[in-house]
Amino acid sequence: MSSNWQPQVPVQEIKAGPIEGGPDGVKGSEDEPHGGVRKRIVVVGLGMVGISFIEKMMKLDARRREYDIIVIGEESHLAYNRVGLTSFFQHRKVENLYLNPKEWYSKVPEGSLSYHLNTKVTEIHPDHKLVSCSSGETVPYDILVIATGSDALLPRHTPGHDAKGVFVYRTIEDLEKLIQFSADRKGTTGAVVGGGLLGLEAAKAMMDLEAFEKVKLIERNRWVLSRQLDGDAGGLVVEQVRDLGLDVLLGKRVGKIEVTDDNYVKGVVFEDGEKMSCSTICFAIGIKARDELGRKAGINCADRGGGIIVDGALKTNIKDIYAIGECASWQNQTFGLIAPGIEMADVLSFNLTQAKVHSYREFKRPDLSTKLKLLGVEVASFGDFFADRDGPKNLPVRAAKKQENSQDSLHKLTDGPLPSPVKALTYKDPFQAVYKKYLFTLDGKYLLGGMMIGDTRDYVKLVPMVKNQKALDVPPSQFILGDRNEGEDDGADLDEDTQVCSCHNVTKGDVTSAVKDGTCKSIGDVKSCTKAGTGCGGCMPLITSIFNKQMEDMGQEVKNHLCPHFNYSRADLYNIISVKKLKTLQEVMKEAGNDPNSQGCEACKPSIGSIFSSLYNQHVMTKPVHGLQETNDRFLGNIQRNGTYSVIPRVSGGEITPDKLVVIGQVAKKYNLYTKITGGQRIDMFGAKKQDLPDIWAELHAGGLESGHAYAKSLRTVKSCVGSTWCRYGIGDSVGLAVRIEERYKSIRSPHKMKGGVSGCVRECAEAQNKDFGLIATDKGFNVFVAGNGGASPKHSELLAKDVPPDDIIPILDRYLMFYIRTADKLQRTARWLEALPGGIKYLREVILEDKLGICASLEAQMEALVGTFFDEWAAAIESPELRKRFKQFDNTTETVENMETELDRGQSRPVYWAKESAKEDFKGTKWTSLTWQPMIEASHFKGADEAPNGISANVKRGDTQLAIFRVRGKWLASQQMCPHKRAFVLSDGLIGDKDDKLWVSCPYHKRNYELNGEQAGRCQNDEEVSIATFPAEEREDGMVYLKLPPVHELDGVLGTKKWMVKKGESGEDPFEKLDRRLGPDGSARKGRKIKSLEKKAAIAVAATGGEGNIDW
Repeated sequence: MSSNWQPQVPVQEIKAGPIEGGPDGVKGSEDEPHGGVRKRIVVVGLGMVGISFIEKMMKLDARRREYDIIVIGEESHLAYNRVGLTSFFQHRKVENLYLNPKEWYSKVPEGSLSYHLNTKVTEIHPDHKLVSCSSGETVPYDILVIATGSDALLPRHTPGHDAKGVFVYRTIEDLEKLIQFSADRKGTTGAVVGGGLLGLEAAKAMMDLEAFEKVKLIERNRWVLSRQLDGDAGGLVVEQVRDLGLDVLLGKRVGKIEVTDDNYVKGVVFEDGEKMSCSTICFAIGIKARDELGRKAGINCADRGGGIIVDGALKTNIKDIYAIGECASWQNQTFGLIAPGIEMADVLSFNLTQAKVHSYREFKRPDLSTKLKLLGVEVASFGDFFADRDGPKNLPVRAAKKQENSQDSLHKLTDGPLPSPVKALTYKDPFQAVYKKYLFTLDGKYLLGGMMIGDTRDYVKLVPMVKNQKALDVPPSQFILGDRNEGEDDGADLDEDTQVCSCHNVTKGDVTSAVKDGTCKSIGDVKSCTKAGTGCGGCMPLITSIFNKQMEDMGQEVKNHLCPHFNYSRADLYNIISVKKLKTLQEVMKEAGNDPNSQGCEACKPSIGSIFSSLYNQHVMTKPVHGLQETNDRFLGNIQRNGTYSVIPRVSGGEITPDKLVVIGQVAKKYNLYTKITGGQRIDMFGAKKQDLPDIWAELHAGGLESGHAYAKSLRTVKSCVGSTWCRYGIGDSVGLAVRIEERYKSIRSPHKMKGGVSGCVRECAEAQNKDFGLIATDKGFNVFVAGNGGASPKHSELLAKDVPPDDIIPILDRYLMFYIRTADKLQRTARWLEALPGGIKYLREVILEDKLGICASLEAQMEALVGTFFDEWAAAIESPELRKRFKQFDNTTETVENMETELDRGQSRPVYWAKESAKEDFKGTKWTSLTWQPMIEASHFKGADEAPNGISANVKRGDTQLAIFRVRGKWLASQQMCPHKRAFVLSDGLIGDKDDKLWVSCPYHKRNYELNGEQAGRCQNDEEVSIATFPAEEREDGMVYLKLPPVHELDGVLGTKKWMVKKGESGEDPFEKLDRRLGPDGSARKGRKIKSLEKKAAIAVAATGGEGNIDW
């Protein structure tokens, strides 16, 4: 997770330091936490690990406020950077080393942090939960964290170790003493004993003092940095530091320190008898864990090497006492690097604050990778950097299996064990002083570790490769030589003959050619000319990208205007509507439209309706906004092929009780609904008739179910695996988090549909990495992935933040989703949005995690307000008599008819397949024998139509014919109800568009646009093969709307439902007819049947597994 991520929490100032008024000089918090008295954590030690633990606790506890922290530091300074001690010799200001300025300690929530400096804890009293201090005070604790660090080793067996001029390199006090002493030793020799990381740092410090004529480094091994580098790399470092003026003595051990009569250092005698003169010696030969407090209190400590023994949760053997950092011994190891200590602080702070909603974290084998600049030399080692010398400590699972299977037991006995399963790739450039050694598995598929001298630029890239243990997709040589395939096609461009629209078999070349020859200058033109995108519409993002790229290549301006009615993008319009608080289509047209009196069209209306919902969240069926809604939103369900609807209740996180399952089963059975489990872990019920929807919803609502918003451009589902709830591999409660997230964001409208996923571990069973947002549990929290999707153009999501604590997930998602809602284009999925976002994922991280634009608080506040407006749209519809009246098949009769034949399939009823061909009759040019005015419906049905954004329409029945009547902008219009493209009886539910005086209706299925008035009335604007019949309409004084129609028998003969409803067999041969003949009609032939070409392989596979299947998680 980005270290710059900060929650938006109010900060209050308090007076820091020892607080008077308590029984022991330390005051507890006056504020009560959420759910009871705050616990007191006492931290012993204000070093780098201690302050890291405090920082992490305060961040993770910021929302719950369960703890108050008291820290007791032995030194007189606030926490400072020990790793940067060398710089102290240049500026001599300890404040420059402070990890946090002094003001930080006073800018924390009141009562949350108190500190004591220059105070040593002398004893722990576990039975009374107290610590005694050198000041005589006692401090009570609920939880005790020991972070006392370590002491520098001094060879007390060496004669002269206590002489004046002998120092260690550990604290500010050590450095101040060295500076003071060296001031009087001008022109002498200074010596550093120890050629490790600390020794080289100390040598650099003594050289920076400019008090010594010569500085010598004494190392007992044959090269320096022997714990991080091999002989070749260490030897190269020796050459470089010698060139910088440091005299390095290798293979030397100090046997005795020679002193003067007044006990000042005058030289050393090595074990081989050689002598060397010097006035000052600094020992940097290692550290010893400070575990004396623990030993005295009866806490178990390691006998060899020392250290307070802790388990994976950093617990000692005494309840509520923990140890972290260099004083802790984990699996008989102590760690002198800062990174493992920081990791311990991370684990412990997480477990104390987040484990209520997540599995406990365990401290695991730490990453000992290091990257430093020592005496101007770049040095790095990473991963298992001695795997070739000592054997690999932790092979990737697949590589380990391969190794185990590569030698049978007989050969092991006769040939002995295999050699180390590691190969080294080495590069050495003596001219540039560069050395690289990378270690791989024998097959070169996995990087295990390595070391670098001189050129360490690839360090940040290679470390994650080792940690993730993922198979490499490039040969090992490329890590040294680089990619030699420059200039090759990057695969982003498609060939001209690539099919980009499967509905109409449109190729990329068809689109680019239409743009090149000037025929198409907008996306609308492309759809009209090529029919691309006029089928299912799933190809539109790709078509848009191809169009934009071709226009750019031609030097033409690419405009992302919403439609011809606006010279603004969807994001621009969102801001205009938001700032000016516009709430109707008419207001938007007057403020931002090209024609203030326009009715808009099928492209802009749904976008404006979506913006209204994202800002105000009104019910989408209320009159001011109902006419703006896309097909599915109009009746709160996905319209299906035969004009019926699907019903999908909310099943948050895929979790459902048996009682609710029974309710769904009862409803499906009662209304003869086809049922199927969706890909988003819900139950879909198909075939609900419009007139039955309110009753179905009412029964579901009574059973505790609500709208799943599967019909809306909004959050659909948050898919989950069972995670730690049940799975033995789970480390995060993926179900619990998925339920909480889905419940938070349900019903929120966005530019396109959104889907989420939460996986309880890296096995990723919830497929969270192909969702608009996805979370994958790690032992540190959750990795947050964004901007992925499946569908026609699948896109793997990108990592936004790593190891996010559960408490911080919602603020991050609030910001991300609201930023997307504010800035995305019309019908733009998050994947395409991020691709188009300048700066991509890096910029998104800066905006969301680092608040680069200063809008995070605004994004969070807006989302909080929006989620607070939630209501169940189904429940609101069934409770409103006005809304319930709209759920009728016909508006002039209670009769009902079937619009398509059905058939039984696997025990359930479904519509027959669509016919192969459209109805290509010239309905527009039909010559009727006679026309007479017929009363069809009461005009009161259309009350308020002239103020509604889409007017008001009606589906009426005359004889066996279905007709659509529209009242729009003061005009009466009428046509057949059937769209000839798929012979679907749906036109009355279409959106109305206009240009000048021309009005058209857009079929809600596949957006065929039919003109309703003028000389070309009945013409399809984007498919010349089809047309519709239109009829004159008018309102008369008797309060009825009349249509001028032919006789019923003639009308039915041309447009009758029975004539045009799709019937079984019209689609041609059943798509599975040949397969079923082969398998048998009941599938019986499938049992025991094998495909001959696979028989042999299958037999071999069964034999290899002993006849049992293996599951590879």
